[in-house]
Amino acid sequence: MSDVIFREAVRADLPAVLALLADDVLGKSRDFTEVDDAYERAFADIAADPRNQLIVADADGEVVGCMQLTYIPGLGRHGAERQLVEAVRVRSDRRGRGLGRQMMTWAVDQAKQRGCALVQLTTDKTRHDAHRFYLSLGFVASHEGMKLPL
Repeated sequence: MSDVIFREAVRADLPAVLALLADDVLGKSRDFTEVDDAYERAFADIAADPRNQLIVADADGEVVGCMQLTYIPGLGRHGAERQLVEAVRVRSDRRGRGLGRQMMTWAVDQAKQRGCALVQLTTDKTRHDAHRFYLSLGFVASHEGMKLPL
């Protein structure tokens, strides 16, 4: 995996990122389409926000993984930021070879460098392999998450 670098996504990466998000059991049930105005706006908003990073794993110019990192300020934990990790995906032909672990280690290192007090994430209740993966990295299932679709 030494051929992989992590960098902020650029606009040209957007189709590959959408393909990663769609290439997933849950992603297949969601409406990931070709790049359209809504995705363009969302990408521009993420890129312009200093508290958000869309990160890609780049192997020789190919996007083979992605994740979104959001830094959330708060009054808890003595005013420290927390890092929220979302949309972690590894391209299907790269799964099972340590890239996900490398990505998450990199994300945690970024949080430490920024002075965050914790790293948090959510994962769908049906993703049992993901649960085992995150537990193996030291994450603890400490809260019950809830969502309200609008």
